[in-house]
Amino acid sequence: MQQASLPGRGMRPGGSFGGHRGRGPVVKPKNAKGTFKRLWLFLGKEQKLLLLIFLFIIFDSLLTLAAPYLIGRSVDAMTPARNVNFGMLGNAITALVLAYFMDAVLTFLQGWLMAGVSGRIVMNLRKTLFDKLQKLPVGFFDTRPNGDIMSRLSNDIDNVSTTISQSTTQLMSGVIVLTGSFVMMIVLSPLLTLASLITVPMVYFLTRMIAKKTSVLFKGQQMQLGMLNSHVEETISGWNVVKAFNHEDKAIEEFDEVNKELCNVGMKAQIWSGFLMPIMNVINNIGFAMVAIVGGILAVKGMITVGVIASFLSYSRQFVRPLNDLANIFNTLQSGLAGAERVFEVLDEEEEKPDVPDAVALMNPKGQVVFEDVSFGYRSDVPILKHISFTSDEGSSTALVGPTGAGKTTIVNLLTRFYDVSAGRITIDGRDIRDYTRDSVRRCFGIVLQDTYLFSGTIKENIKYGNPEATDDEVEDAAQMANADEFIKRLPDRYDTSLAENGGNLSQGQRQLLAIARVILAKPSILILDEATSSIDTRTELHIQDALLQIMKGRTSFIIAHRLNTIRDADAIMVIDHGEIVEQGSHSSLLEEKGAYYNMVRHQMQNSITE
Repeated sequence: MQQASLPGRGMRPGGSFGGHRGRGPVVKPKNAKGTFKRLWLFLGKEQKLLLLIFLFIIFDSLLTLAAPYLIGRSVDAMTPARNVNFGMLGNAITALVLAYFMDAVLTFLQGWLMAGVSGRIVMNLRKTLFDKLQKLPVGFFDTRPNGDIMSRLSNDIDNVSTTISQSTTQLMSGVIVLTGSFVMMIVLSPLLTLASLITVPMVYFLTRMIAKKTSVLFKGQQMQLGMLNSHVEETISGWNVVKAFNHEDKAIEEFDEVNKELCNVGMKAQIWSGFLMPIMNVINNIGFAMVAIVGGILAVKGMITVGVIASFLSYSRQFVRPLNDLANIFNTLQSGLAGAERVFEVLDEEEEKPDVPDAVALMNPKGQVVFEDVSFGYRSDVPILKHISFTSDEGSSTALVGPTGAGKTTIVNLLTRFYDVSAGRITIDGRDIRDYTRDSVRRCFGIVLQDTYLFSGTIKENIKYGNPEATDDEVEDAAQMANADEFIKRLPDRYDTSLAENGGNLSQGQRQLLAIARVILAKPSILILDEATSSIDTRTELHIQDALLQIMKGRTSFIIAHRLNTIRDADAIMVIDHGEIVEQGSHSSLLEEKGAYYNMVRHQMQNSITE
């Protein structure tokens, strides 16, 4: 299907495209174990490399555990009455240097391999999610904020990337070092181990107390940051309105207020989080003092050597450090698993229903459209259309009018198979559209909307979006038919002029003309005009109407409009109200009936005279 708006998106109930933009809070995974298993299975061919990285981590951790022992051996080689055992000392120092060198090599290899693994995993996960989005029905996008979908594609997958590249290796290394250090401490001296463990409860309660306080403050900081960003975005987006109403001082005052709140809560959060390390150092020093005191007493009694004390001090440091690291890693891991879970939620969504097994392609459609007793509701308990029946002959034009929410755009949604009917059937050229392949049905349509979407790129590229294989001459011919060639040739680079975001450097009318040119180039068999001229001035509307008349010639057309003067020449006008066709006929015949359509025309004429 050829569209003059964003591809792959349906018209929302009520007649509009697009959606909300927002970002939900990061939450803990509902099923961390299941998500982790599924993520591991998703890794696929990277599992061998991850296993190799895991082996590197084990060897690296063993080297880390060996270093304190070798330091103790070096100390013991020099202690007995200044009679240095050079052989023992040389062997210990050599082994220590090799251990540090191998540790550096293995750390580098871990980082190098993990960077590649993480990058490929995230790339494949993001591609899988994006591919999935292309296969989801329009109803999925109609019921979810755009910002939430984008957040899953970017922020949540970034959290997964951080977890894989950093937290995974740190977690495995931390667990091994923590366990190994504890075992070595017991092997060296159970009494010293008992003395050093006195700091563990202190570390636990301190971390818990500060974490409880800082979590509230950091959450408040993020809320204030969001408010600040929102204020800045709102002010810049509406800068013309701010200027027009002389609200610059008010905008500055509001910014200062939010900025100060952010500064205050951020400062408190940093102060409280800054307490942790100094107090942790004090606690660690208390632990070292306990080890030194108890170790000194045991050494005097000849129960242990000075080298054992030296080794034990290093092991106790290695034992405490992972406790702090694991607390931080746990939060990152939770965030990453929550992100993965949100990604898998989308991957588990039911895709657009496949074509029926014997579906055929709609080739060279003539354009006869028939609705036979069609009923539909976006929710099963809320009907939108009720027993709609009409026929649009080949090459005819049908106008749909009525109040907002009456069901006009829903008729188009069903016709283009963004949704399938709940009851009845729709035929094109005498055959149920569900018997055609969905792609071939949509290719025969061209849509021009009220809110035109243009992509980043040149004017030529935007027009060719409807037909990428078109030649430059065909692009210019389409622009001439759409009355767009005149303003394009006045631009600095003509058809090679680059457009700002969504054509921001063009007027609304110019963007609409480009959208019409895009549809003309696509050569659709059936044309849908959804409020295509409602947001532009009368003079530009005349140019656009001329362009629309050009592409409507010989094509079956459906026109949704509130400006009734734009549909006077339609072959048939249907008045839709509460999901039913209340009137149907030509402009003149409906005026003679003096019913709903007559009242709508009279009301608009009165408003026009008043204005």
